[in-house]
Formats: sequence, structure tokens, C-alpha cells
Amino acid sequence: MTSLPVAAREHVRQEMVADPRVVSAIVSAVHEQVPVYAALDDSRLPEVRAIAAWGLERLLDLWVTDGALEPSDLRRLRGIAAARAADGRPVQAVLRAYRVAATVLTDEIAARAPRLAAADAFALSRMLLTALDTLSEEMTTAYAATDEDLAADRDRALRLLLDDLIAGRHASVGALSDRSARLGVQLPDPYCLLVAEPVGAERPDMALDVPTGLLEALTVPGVPGVPGDEVASSATVRGSRAVLLLPGAAAARTGAVLGARSWRGCAITGESLDRVAVAHRLAADALDTAPAHAHRPGRVLTDADAHVLALLGGHPAATPDQVARLVLGPLTDPGQRHLMEALTAYIDAGSANAAARVLHLHAQSLRYRLRRIHALTSRDPRDPWQRLTLDIARTIRP
Repeated sequence: MTSLPVAAREHVRQEMVADPRVVSAIVSAVHEQVPVYAALDDSRLPEVRAIAAWGLERLLDLWVTDGALEPSDLRRLRGIAAARAADGRPVQAVLRAYRVAATVLTDEIAARAPRLAAADAFALSRMLLTALDTLSEEMTTAYAATDEDLAADRDRALRLLLDDLIAGRHASVGALSDRSARLGVQLPDPYCLLVAEPVGAERPDMALDVPTGLLEALTVPGVPGVPGDEVASSATVRGSRAVLLLPGAAAARTGAVLGARSWRGCAITGESLDRVAVAHRLAADALDTAPAHAHRPGRVLTDADAHVLALLGGHPAATPDQVARLVLGPLTDPGQRHLMEALTAYIDAGSANAAARVLHLHAQSLRYRLRRIHALTSRDPRDPWQRLTLDIARTIRP
């Protein structure tokens, strides 16, 4: 059988490039067959799709023209490998994704040219083997070089890691663990994600040394790591805000440290490491929407404040029951029913004296219960913002 003329290969190429189902088939196959890609969140899939579309068109071009990868292709492949090294996606998984894509490409061509001549099939196989060999070498080399550079500049590597966590670029906890191991660090778990900004009408973009100074002030000594590793804190910037990933124990110090610098912030402690992006969004949204009286010297907004603000904004990130438990804490226990009654009476009556009369208590007894509520929840019912959060929580509680 004679080979397909170039025009016939070109017809197959045009048909495949114009059919969006081909790229979808490639992305679906990679998503299903490569575990690291199966764990990618939706925000990362457009990038995978874009790379798949580019790779499809270039490989088909090479098949039609009997060509080879060009220097511009190699530069792009090296860039992709460097990006994958920076976001912690293992190079073995990346190369496997390309092999899976090549298999789908072969199946799609065969479906459109069932009587494909031996010469065309050989040309396709030769092109794919050569391309895969070339990209494997280029990407492995670029990946290793980037990985080495990142490990050598530890502070920059940690900052890039935090940037990727905030952007949700890590595919899984496993990939995150692998990247941390290469840096010789252990990320804090539990952790505190602090988003902070200077107080004032004008808050220009800040230099990185500002959050680095905050990081030094907030680092908690003596947090145990694992043998040979170090618990790593890190800092980065987002416009006029500093973002710090700290050990969970540092949360208690954030209010004092920020207050001494005339800063305000929101510290999230209740999310897992694979949800740092969620924690950052909660904190950033809280700072965007919190009224001025929610900020007090020596105190930062917390998970509970952030969830109440999200609820008030009409985009809750937790169920009403979860929000209530975050705000009320131990007050939800049956043994603290008398404190819940005191809180309800105080909010409804508007003063300690009036609430005491409602409950047939001495005013001092009522005030003692309010102090206990403050101690158990870290929320002072006399503070307007904290009283509002307590009121919302007791109202939406099932």
C-alpha cells in the first residue's frame, strides 16, 4: 500500500486540530491515568488543556512535514519543566503525561485514517519516538537545573512554595511532601496563615523585607520537626498585604506583633495544608469586608470572623452549624448551657443589669458569666463586633 500523500496527512491534521474533542480526550486520559494530574484542582486544568492543544498541533505538524522539534519548541519545553519543578509536580509524572498524550494522538489518527499506509504509520511512530526522546532529555535537564537552583536559594524556594500554595497549584499532599523533602524542610502542621496589611488610607505595594521582618518577629522557637528536617515558616507579598505561613503556635502572638507595628490582619488556623488557597481567600476576603470596628489593637481576625463575614457577604464557606461552632466553641457543650443563657439574655436585654433581672441573678454573677464567655471563646460580649459575631452564631445555631 502506498503512503498517504502529504495532502491527506494535512487533511487529518486539520480535522483533528479543529475538533475540540481531541484535546478533551487527551486531557481526560492524562487526568485518569496519571495520579498526580488526577488530583489537580479545576484551576490548573486550563493550563493542562493549553499545553495539550499546543503539543497536539506541533506533533501533527511534524508528522505532516516529516519535521523535527525546533529551538523554540525546546525553549518552551524547558520552560514547562521549570514551572513543574517550581510547583512540585514530579518530572516522572510529567513525562508520563506526554506518553499518555502520544497514545491518544495515535488512536485519534488511526480512527480518522483506518487504511493508514505502513509508511505513514512508521513516520508517525518515528516522529513520536524522536519527539518523546528529545522532550524527555530537555525537560529532565531543565527540571533538575531548576530544582537545584530552588534548593540552593532556600528563602526564595520557600517563598515560591508559599506562592504556589496560595494559588492552589499543588496537586496533592504527596506532591507537597515531595517538594518539602527536596528542600529539607517540614511545613508547619498545624499552621497559621496570616494575611496582614498596614493601617492607613494609602497602602502601597510593599517590599519583601517587610513581611520577612514580621516573619522573624512571629517565629516561635522550639517547634519540633522530624530528624534531619526543619519546620519552615515562609513569607510572601500580595500587593499591599503580607502573607505568612507560620506554625500554629504563632497564632497567639499575631495580635501583639501586628499591634506594635500598627498593622491589622486575619489569621486562619483551621484549614489543612492542601487548603492553603482556601485559607488565603478567607483571610483576604475578611480584610476586604470587615468594618473598621472589627479591628482592635492587639487582636487579629480569626477563622470565626472570616466565616461570619463570608456568611454576611452571601458566599458562606461553611455551613451555619460549622460557623456557630467556630464562634461559640465550648459554649455549644450541654454543660455550658447556663453561659449560653447568660449570653442570650445579655444580647437581648442590652445590658448586664437587665440580663441579670431576666435570669433572676445578681448583676455580679451575670458579669462573671460574661467573663467566662470571653475566656472560653476569646470574644468579649461587650465589644460591638464580637457581640455581633456571637449574636449571629447563637441565632444560626441549630
